[in-house]
Amino acid sequence: MVTLKQLAKELNVSISTVSKALNDSDEIGKVTRERVKALATSYNYKPNKVALSLKQNKTKTIGVIIPNILNHFLSKVLFGIEREANLHGYNIITCISNESLQKEKDSLQLLANGSVDGFILSIAEETQTKNEIEHFKGTINAGLPIVMFDRVAHDVQCDKIIVDDFEATFKATKTLIAEQRKQIAFISKIDTISVGKLRERGYNKAVLEEGMTPLVLRIKKGEDAQDKIKQFYKKNPEIDGVVAADSASGVIAINMARNFKRRVPKDLSVVGFSSKSVSYHSVPKLTIIRQHAKKIGAKAAELLIRRLENTQLPKDYSTKVIKTSLVKNKSTL
Repeated sequence: MVTLKQLAKELNVSISTVSKALNDSDEIGKVTRERVKALATSYNYKPNKVALSLKQNKTKTIGVIIPNILNHFLSKVLFGIEREANLHGYNIITCISNESLQKEKDSLQLLANGSVDGFILSIAEETQTKNEIEHFKGTINAGLPIVMFDRVAHDVQCDKIIVDDFEATFKATKTLIAEQRKQIAFISKIDTISVGKLRERGYNKAVLEEGMTPLVLRIKKGEDAQDKIKQFYKKNPEIDGVVAADSASGVIAINMARNFKRRVPKDLSVVGFSSKSVSYHSVPKLTIIRQHAKKIGAKAAELLIRRLENTQLPKDYSTKVIKTSLVKNKSTL
């Protein structure tokens, strides 16, 4: 592989001149820059990224840790992170915690050893359940900034990107109330994590303001969601509205209604947190609370890169709220 030294020797210029020309420095004349680039192209020259990172003390790489790669929302956030990072000349390395506190710690430790400049992450379920945050603080104290998204630790001083979980669920429930629904249920498979709790609180506030009694089904990990929702409908035949905290529960709530000859949306309206593509899995199509996952990812990457490239930024960390959208489809009136 050709080196800067070899290019400089063939062009009869200094190594510094070659380096500056390849980086479009104004210190080098246009003719020389074009000569250098033409020769570099002919030899298919590629800069030594390891050497560059040692010299600049930067890897131009971001570590991303997500709890579940199969989660449609998280995979779309990852897409947004990668696209925005690439626009700024950064690469990403992705680790999956699989909702495990130990795997999350291991991923941080593995990548913090000179592989990345900073992290973007969503906290594992076990981390939130045990409320452990020292590994995040240790990473930040070691000089590696963190941006958290979706599931965040409010006691950790770092930038955060969240959606309006409480407000979105409150408004969605009010939408069903405006349809004159009298028995609105809340179904959740994510009640152990922060966003699930916020969504349930938003629902509770909306129904209590109307003098209704909250009707909540929490589905634990490992339980059969279809069977749980089926038994829930059987026990509560008066249900005429459902707010789902997650996409799977919303889709199942619609599909399971047919077992009880309940017509959606004539007899039962359903709305749930979901993406456009997942909403097609039910008949009729699910009305969704859209979280704008790609936008969340892009904003997280933008915040981290801004902090990486401006080390003089004051440590007044911010929490950015990405507003959700209620996209009405055929499962509501």
